[in-house]
Order: sequence, then C-alpha cells, then structure tokens
Amino acid sequence: MCQRIAQGTRWARCGHFQRHFIRGIVDCASYRCSNSVKHPDSCIRPNCHCIRDWSAEIQEDIDTADDYCWACRSARERAAGRS
Repeated sequence: MCQRIAQGTRWARCGHFQRHFIRGIVDCASYRCSNSVKHPDSCIRPNCHCIRDWSAEIQEDIDTADDYCWACRSARERAAGRS
C-alpha cells in the first residue's frame, strides 16, 4: 500500500502527532493499489476490488510542543473534575 508523508507537531508529554499537511506520497508501485500510479485506468469503481487504504503514514516532526495534545489535555481536565 502507498504511504503518505505527513509533517506536523509532536506533543512531547503524550507522544501524539498533530498533522499539519501531507508533504508527499511514497508509491508502492502495485497495480492492485488504487492509490498507486501503476493502478490501471481501466480498473474503475464500482467493480474495482483493489486496495483503497493507505499504509501507516510516515510522520515527520517539524516542531515539538512540551505539553499534552488538545485531546489529552481535555481528557485530563475532565478526569480531574470528576475526582
């Protein structure tokens, strides 16, 4: 499967990645992958049963925030409010 190369922020305290944009694509060169340039134009939906999913994205950190991501911060605040 093809992979997307994403650039974004790494949240240091929880390790989560916040994608800002897709920088590029690594082509798997498989004719069975609908995301590949090797996928034939003649293979069209709805009869195309080729792979449509992306493989795990390649994450490139362009900066690091020394904090928890928004979701983790919110979850921690909710948990603290219930105690």
